[in-house]
Amino acid sequence: MATALGFRCLYRTRPAPLCRHIDRLWRNPRRGHRLSPADDELYQRTRISLLKNEFPQAIYIDSYNSRGFTVSGNRVFGPCALLPQTVVQWNVGSHQDITEESFSLFWMLEPRIEIVVVGTGNKTERLHSQVLQAMRQRGIAVEVQDTPNACATYNFLCHEGRVTGAALIPPPGETALASLGQASE
Repeated sequence: MATALGFRCLYRTRPAPLCRHIDRLWRNPRRGHRLSPADDELYQRTRISLLKNEFPQAIYIDSYNSRGFTVSGNRVFGPCALLPQTVVQWNVGSHQDITEESFSLFWMLEPRIEIVVVGTGNKTERLHSQVLQAMRQRGIAVEVQDTPNACATYNFLCHEGRVTGAALIPPPGETALASLGQASE
C-alpha cells in the first residue's frame, strides 16, 4: 500500500520548470491529432451525394464485342451513336464512311454536346479533315480513339457529368465479350 501511495505521489509531481517553453509543453502536450474541431470546422457543413443519384439518366457502356455493344444492360448490334439518354443505330460501315452528314445528329441536339468520342474499331484511324473542321466550327470537340478506349473515355466523361456523345464502330473479328467492369479490375 505504501508503495502505491509513493508511485501516486511521483506521478503527480512534475519537474521543476527549467524554462518557460518546457513548462508550457508539460501543461499542454502536443498531439499528432486533434481532439476537437478547429474554429473554422465548426461552421462548415459536409455534403454527401451518392453516385447512384447524381446522374440517374446517364447511359453507360457495359461491354462490347465484334457484333455490337451492351449499353446500360441493353444489347445494340452494329455501329451505334450514343446521345444523352438515347442510343441509335449509326449507318456507317467503317471509319471511311464517316462524313459530315453522319455527324449531323450530334450538332442538332439541345443541350449542346460538348464532346463526341469516336471509336474506329481495333485501332485508331484518322478521320477526314473536313469532318473534324465542321465539328470544330460548330463548337463540338471530337476525340478519335480505338473502340475499347473510346468506350472507357465515354463512360468516364458521362461519370463526370459532361454532355457527351459517342459514335462507335464495333472492333472487327471474333473477339470475346469484353466487359469494361472486369477490364478495369
